[in-house]
Amino acid sequence: MGVVILLVMAAGVALMLTRKLSTAFALTLLAVAIAFLAGAPFTGKNSVLDTVLQEGAPALAATMIAIILGSWLAKLLDETGIAGTLVRKIVEFGGDRPTVVALGVLAVSALVGTVTGSAPAAMLAGIIGIPAMIAVGVPKVTAAGTVLMGIAVGIPFELPLWQFFSTALELPVPTVRGFMVKLFPFALAAALAFVLVETRRRGTEHAWSLKSVDSPGSSGSPGAKPRSRRAELGDAPWYALLAPAVPLVLALGFELAIIPSLLAGVLYALVTTTRPGEMNKRLLRTLYGGFEVAAPPLVLFIAIGILLAAVKLPGAVEALEPLVKSVSPQNPVVFVLVFTLFVPLCLYRGPLNVFGLGAGIAGVLIAAGIYPAVAVLGMATSYNQVFGVADPTSTQTVWSAQYAGVSPQQVMVRTLPYVWAVALGGLCVTAATYL
Repeated sequence: MGVVILLVMAAGVALMLTRKLSTAFALTLLAVAIAFLAGAPFTGKNSVLDTVLQEGAPALAATMIAIILGSWLAKLLDETGIAGTLVRKIVEFGGDRPTVVALGVLAVSALVGTVTGSAPAAMLAGIIGIPAMIAVGVPKVTAAGTVLMGIAVGIPFELPLWQFFSTALELPVPTVRGFMVKLFPFALAAALAFVLVETRRRGTEHAWSLKSVDSPGSSGSPGAKPRSRRAELGDAPWYALLAPAVPLVLALGFELAIIPSLLAGVLYALVTTTRPGEMNKRLLRTLYGGFEVAAPPLVLFIAIGILLAAVKLPGAVEALEPLVKSVSPQNPVVFVLVFTLFVPLCLYRGPLNVFGLGAGIAGVLIAAGIYPAVAVLGMATSYNQVFGVADPTSTQTVWSAQYAGVSPQQVMVRTLPYVWAVALGGLCVTAATYL
């Protein structure tokens, strides 16, 4: 029966790869099929309806709340001009020096990457940052890759991601946080290497320039009063620029819980940019906008919760344990070599993509006792660094590439060697620490 379940999983991957079904729908159907193949009854204990669907759907509720709050904060950073101001300041500081401008956009991308992932983070940093980089001569593929590599630097400190791995792998948040801190230096080193190598190796390519901002008083009637720079550009106050760092400081520095930390970031961004009479409207407007941004990942996390419930059924564990155990290396060196070679399997919604079938495989590895949960955490987070940058089907990669005027595949080819090295570093730490 274990072989049949693996064949069904392969069919699910094929449906996702060929886009016959969306990832969320494919994972849900896969979960129901696995449950029936594992001999689960229709209702009752360890059943399809009560265990897999009823209990699995809300299993990642804490993660979903964190996603909503992160999306809410991202909408506030956008509407209040905080994100745009950060990027403009960096561009002004960099002047016409391509490497300096790219490093600055990298830093801003990393900061917004701690708040939210996927396309919203790419848009917050890239709407201004990508054309600014191209204007000073950064090649288009490098400009798109810089935003993505920057987001990857922020991923280890993305609080909703901490909550996801904590809930999905049944690990305490401090354990997740501890490994993420160890992963961060690899992500940072790879991102810096990408910018420094690619901006110099490719030379400068001037393709388009940002629309210049008229100087104060240059438009309108001759006697018009010059407007302030903040009014011209929509700059947020300097102290409001700390808003993206507030949740991280509270969660990492003061070990505050994730949801209160994100709420504090929302309130700080609101209070530092909004007049008292407008706060209520802005809160509601950005909250509703945050729900629109969060809707796709929320649906995906419901499906992942259902899949995790299915693969943890006693019948599924019993059927899959011998097969998975026979192909899972126990020697630390072999572990690193094998799973480093498997890195491409997390691309194109492959079987090791943690936001797809990879979540189910992680559940099997833990439920069957093949690896400790913290080792599975190390493997999953290492692969996530690759998926978040180089996967041509991920929304942030597609948006960044298209906005820069290149294909997602071009971005994948250029960034994959760097994030592959990050995955190798994470797997080495995992093997040395937990195996």
